[in-house]
Amino acid sequence: MGRNGTGVRAISGSSIEVTFTYKGVRCRERIRLEPTPANLKAAANFLGAVRTAIANGTFDYRVSFPESKRIAQFVERQGDALLVGTFLETWLERQENVLAASTIEGYRKIIKGTLKPAFGHLVMSDVRRSHVREWASTQKFGNKRMTNVLSVFRAALAEALQDEIVETNVLYGWTYQRNEAPGRDDDVDPFTAEEQAAILGAMVGQERNLFQFALWTGLRTSELIALQWSDVDWKRGIVRVQRARTRAARVAKKVEDTKTRGSRRNVKLLEPACAALNDQKRFSLLIGGSIFLNPRTGEAWSGDNVIWLAWNRAIEKSAVRYRRPYQTRHTYASMMLSAGEPPMWVASQMGHISLKMIEQRYGRWIKDAAPDAGKRAEALFGSAVAGARMATDGSGGND
Repeated sequence: MGRNGTGVRAISGSSIEVTFTYKGVRCRERIRLEPTPANLKAAANFLGAVRTAIANGTFDYRVSFPESKRIAQFVERQGDALLVGTFLETWLERQENVLAASTIEGYRKIIKGTLKPAFGHLVMSDVRRSHVREWASTQKFGNKRMTNVLSVFRAALAEALQDEIVETNVLYGWTYQRNEAPGRDDDVDPFTAEEQAAILGAMVGQERNLFQFALWTGLRTSELIALQWSDVDWKRGIVRVQRARTRAARVAKKVEDTKTRGSRRNVKLLEPACAALNDQKRFSLLIGGSIFLNPRTGEAWSGDNVIWLAWNRAIEKSAVRYRRPYQTRHTYASMMLSAGEPPMWVASQMGHISLKMIEQRYGRWIKDAAPDAGKRAEALFGSAVAGARMATDGSGGND
């Protein structure tokens, strides 16, 4: 069955070996074919094509033998052999030292559930924007989800570019968006004053204090349950928000920094929030540490999943139309803006570093300019202008 001297031989009942020299190295590769006379002839023809490509300088080891272990030996760049899936896993491991646990968990879900199934089989140097565009056009999820997925891929490719694994970041400066039906104002659906009263009336003790404080500070649930008594500055009337306890952080057995740099902030304690804290003193002040405790365990809340159970019980008891606990944050924003509080102040209280998020999400609650708008500035600073004009007019009269 063998073909001695031709570089083709049967090495088992299910495979054929071809032998050739490439870049001064003697190479042997298997072809998974039964070594029948016809298949041996086909293998010989294939080997002839390989040798011709080598002689012409057009041979690509990856194309001819995509499963070969020798690919990494002959490729010119690391990216010519490294699979996208392998690189993404390695890249994610490196991010664990610099990113919050909740962020890592989000990245892991995107990589495992979306990026690896779509692109993991490609080698890094083969990734093209056209691949991503074609894939994106077939997806059913919305623009927000698409932005999150592409931002992870873009960040990973940026590091690959720095490490000279690829020659360009094909996603740099590029986004993909499809036309979408009008949304529901990003799910902003605040509670009315009557609904707030009904919900709080269905709660007692620590659970009531927690949610009353949430409604009047706009803190995220993860920030609420990470608050310490040492974060409260009674003299200045503020609470310092600087930590968060997310579900991923709980798994990692740690409390992490807040979501963004802007999330670390001082929040003014309005009277209803102060009232909730003052009542909470009897439950946890002498213990120290966390302000809000799970009344069923006497320990700090372990995560938002347990809080959801308490919230759901209260909503059902109050007969208020169901919305998730995060609507307490939206409620705070809508109350402040409806009352005419400055949007930039509201943004700072909520941990946003610009007005953009406030305008996008809560624009309908921002009051238009009042009829007497500008009068306060006029009263404070207008007299100086008037005085200067009078002085100028007086001096001009002497000419």
